[in-house]
Amino acid sequence: MPDSNTTDFTNPSTFILLGIPGLEAAHVWIAIPFCAMYAIALLGNFTILFIIKRELSLHGPMYYFLCMLAVIDLVVCTSTVPKMLRIFWFNSREINFSACLTQLFFIHSFSGMESGILVAMAFDRYVAICDPLRHSTILTNHVVAKIGLTVVLRSSIISLPYPFLVRQWPYCRTNVIPEPFCVHIAVVKLACADTRVSSYYGLFALFCVLGLDAIFIVISYIQILRAIFRLPTRDARHKTFGTCSSHLCAILIFYIPGLFSSLTYRFGQNVPQHFHVLIGNVYLLVPPMLNPIIYGVRTSQIWKSLF
Repeated sequence: MPDSNTTDFTNPSTFILLGIPGLEAAHVWIAIPFCAMYAIALLGNFTILFIIKRELSLHGPMYYFLCMLAVIDLVVCTSTVPKMLRIFWFNSREINFSACLTQLFFIHSFSGMESGILVAMAFDRYVAICDPLRHSTILTNHVVAKIGLTVVLRSSIISLPYPFLVRQWPYCRTNVIPEPFCVHIAVVKLACADTRVSSYYGLFALFCVLGLDAIFIVISYIQILRAIFRLPTRDARHKTFGTCSSHLCAILIFYIPGLFSSLTYRFGQNVPQHFHVLIGNVYLLVPPMLNPIIYGVRTSQIWKSLF
């Protein structure tokens, strides 16, 4: 492959994805757990979709949101892992400029959708615990569909400027991306222009999606905890809180690496590059793999239906 580190261009036809810089010698071995995680994510999420579709007793708001989460997880990991494995196993590092922008849009938009669905699931838990008698009248199928559509439109609209911002910059230094996939901030760093507009918009989008969603989830759980602590017995409190445990685990495995990855990209100049990349991989691969396991094990209705 030709060395493109010092080429002079303004509109590159391709980018070069390095994979995990500094760990090139171990790419073949690193790909094995990544491939296993991808296979588990595919099997788990398709199983969740199949069980909920087949079991009429699971046709309710919580499980509809879980189906949306499974579809989003499938898209997120499928848009990144196959190309990542080709880099690790076959040294296929080139990616077309348009394909890079498409992957960038899918990663950011569907990650935002996952955050939105977690908020919707928090709202479902809030209504189920704080106002259980009105749960079926508040969260009707029509309302669930409108929430899902709102989540999709919000994330798509906020993520749509990313590829247009990336396309407008000149790239005259390098087309080498020290990542196994295309993300907005990694591509913008290659531009030889004042890219503060892209950086500011990225922070704005981060706050509008992950920031606001995290605030709404915290508010929901404050109300949920207040309702739980008002229950008369310890067993009732424990049982009620147990209905939220799956959702809390999904929140933690999504938001902690997501916020950490976004902030270290912008402010962690002293953090090793391979650590940036590994955290990004955790953010994109671990939630799709663990979400169906968490909900399958912790949700008795799904567990019984599986057997």
